[in-house]
Amino acid sequence: MESRIVKKQLAGYALVLTLLVSIPAYAGAPMSAVENTVNRVLDVLRDPKLKGPAAKPAKTEKLRVIYKDMFDEMEFSRRTLTRNWKKFTPEQRKEFVDLFEQVLEKTYLDRILEYSNEKIIFHRETMVAEDKAEIQSKIVTSSKEVPIYYRMILKNGQWKVYDVVVENVSLVQNYRTQFSEILTGSTPEQLLEILRKKVKTH
Repeated sequence: MESRIVKKQLAGYALVLTLLVSIPAYAGAPMSAVENTVNRVLDVLRDPKLKGPAAKPAKTEKLRVIYKDMFDEMEFSRRTLTRNWKKFTPEQRKEFVDLFEQVLEKTYLDRILEYSNEKIIFHRETMVAEDKAEIQSKIVTSSKEVPIYYRMILKNGQWKVYDVVVENVSLVQNYRTQFSEILTGSTPEQLLEILRKKVKTH
C-alpha cells in the first residue's frame, strides 16, 4: 500500500530538475520565478561552508525553506484529490496538506542533495491564463534530452509551481490515481493514517 503512495523515482526525478538552467532574455515573470528559485538552490549546493556530512542538516534546512517558497501545496493537494477533496472535513484537509507536503518535501530534498551537475534548458513560457503559466524545459545529459514542464499559478503576487510533468507524466496525475484508488475502498481517515506512517518512516 505504501508503495502506491510515493513513487520516488518519478517524483524525485521531477522535483530535482530545478538545477543548472539557461534562461532566455525574454523570460517573463513565471520563468523568472523559476530562475530565482534555481539560483537560490545553487547558492546552497555550492556553498563551501555547507560541504561534508556535518553540514547536511544546515544545508537541508536551507533547501527546505526554498522548497516551501517554490511549491503551492494547497493547490497541489486540491488538484491531487479533485472531487475527493469534498469528502474531507476542514481539519482533515489541513492535515492532508501538511502530511502531503512532508512526503513531497522529503523526496525533493533527498534527490536534490544528490546533485550531479545536470543541465536544464528552459526554452518556452506559455501563459495559459492571466494567473496560470506553463514553463517548458528539458534536461540535457550526455545521452539524451528529457522534456520537463512546470505548471505555475499566480497567488498573492507570487508565481508558484503546482505540477511538474516529466516526459508527459504529470506528478499531480500520478498521485491522483493512487489516492483515488485508495479512497475508492477506504475513508479519508484511512488515507491520512497511511500518510502519517509514511511521514514517520522519514
